[in-house]
Amino acid sequence: MNQPQSPLSGSILKIALPVVGGRLHSHFGGCAFFALVEADPHSRTILSSRTVAAPPHTPGFFPGWLRAQGVQAVIAGGIGQRALELFAAQGIEVRAGEPGAPAEELVARYLNGTLTGAPSGCSEHGHHHEHDGAPSGNPGNKA
Repeated sequence: MNQPQSPLSGSILKIALPVVGGRLHSHFGGCAFFALVEADPHSRTILSSRTVAAPPHTPGFFPGWLRAQGVQAVIAGGIGQRALELFAAQGIEVRAGEPGAPAEELVARYLNGTLTGAPSGCSEHGHHHEHDGAPSGNPGNKA
């Protein structure tokens, strides 16, 4: 009775993708923006899409924040293993997409059932790298 349902079984599906310029960002935790896409899983059509600024990156924060936005599925390029575990704990399905691919194309593939692979988590996900040109520890600095 309490079986988890596929996100495609509801009436409206909300999908999140980390994006830069409308294309899938290569590293989930380093994105400055998310595309939030609402779709009808029965007709397999996109109903609306908007881009929102990501909150400042704190390890482990994005899964709960996206769940609070009503997100049921995420399409990601590179993503850390801990993030994958946190999404699973939130009941959010994660699918692998090709970095640089247009967000709406990836959503269409997801809705049509052709985006089925799960991303493998980054095994060495530290915070020594830079996030979109901002020094580590201050990902919101875009100056």
